[in-house]
Amino acid sequence: MSTISFKPKQVTKKITSHLQDRSRDVIMSRFGLNADSEKKTLEDIGKKYSITRERVRQIEEAALNSIKKSEAYKFEQIAFNELKQFINSLGSIIAEHELLPNISKDKNTQNHVHFHLVLGDSFKRHHEDEHFHTRWSVDDEMAEKVHESLKKLYASLKDEDLVPETEMIKKFFDQMKDVSEQFKNEEIARRWLSMSKTISKNPLGEWGKASSPNINTRGVKDYAFLVMRKHGSPMHFREVADAISKTFGKKTHYATCHNELIKDPRFVLVGRGLYALAEWGYKTGIAREVIRDILKREGPLSKEDVIEKVMKERYFKKNTILVNLVNPKFFKKNKNGLYTTI
Repeated sequence: MSTISFKPKQVTKKITSHLQDRSRDVIMSRFGLNADSEKKTLEDIGKKYSITRERVRQIEEAALNSIKKSEAYKFEQIAFNELKQFINSLGSIIAEHELLPNISKDKNTQNHVHFHLVLGDSFKRHHEDEHFHTRWSVDDEMAEKVHESLKKLYASLKDEDLVPETEMIKKFFDQMKDVSEQFKNEEIARRWLSMSKTISKNPLGEWGKASSPNINTRGVKDYAFLVMRKHGSPMHFREVADAISKTFGKKTHYATCHNELIKDPRFVLVGRGLYALAEWGYKTGIAREVIRDILKREGPLSKEDVIEKVMKERYFKKNTILVNLVNPKFFKKNKNGLYTTI
């Protein structure tokens, strides 16, 4: 991973060296630039110097203005330009929670970089809102494109959608017109997606609306849905519980799993302890009822067709289907040898 070459702490030391002791202490404390990395409140600092919160704020603002006018700050513009280029290489706009760890894993170093972002004229901070996390940009036009594309992408999603990451990235670029080739890569797209508060991914890496239980997984039933969907066919509740434990590292009791599956309409009991997802088209009911519904919907069918279609909706033994099909109280053969309802 490419990163910045300058030392943020050294830059901070140089550009704050001209400040008076109290002003420098206010800046260091407010931005968490001391060794303990703790960001102090206006009230904390006010108590230390026996001054009001407002006075601390005024000292902070004056100190920042003083730094911007200093020769040391002008001399260090090469570092600020490098930081600007680095942000541009990450996509021109990036969530704060993504940007800082990309530069350093050290919390104190991150605080120093954040201080530089606040100081630098090239950096625009976009406050957290209902759509997006806090983010920084270096290009207003690109920022607007990314914002609008993410909103359009969200609007295109249904509540139940679960989209593989590569497909979600394609959907995103479909919404984003006239983006230069340098930004058309999956890594940058993932960073842009992570800015959104309305779109997110689940523990299996599938994307969708952040509000969906398929994405914002809470409890056994949501984990059960994901493991069954990944499995692709009906599973016994014991298998589901074991898969949850293995996939998500969450110990799940068999009885708890069974109870959650029974209560949730996303799951259908299709056999003894065997569950399927309702979205797969499986239905509840005894064999006779399932056969009847199919014949009413499809019309007369051969024995083989009845068995095939029933098995797509319920997990019955073949013999169970045949025993019900030949019951003359409910079904009969027509002159073409096809089964119909009575």
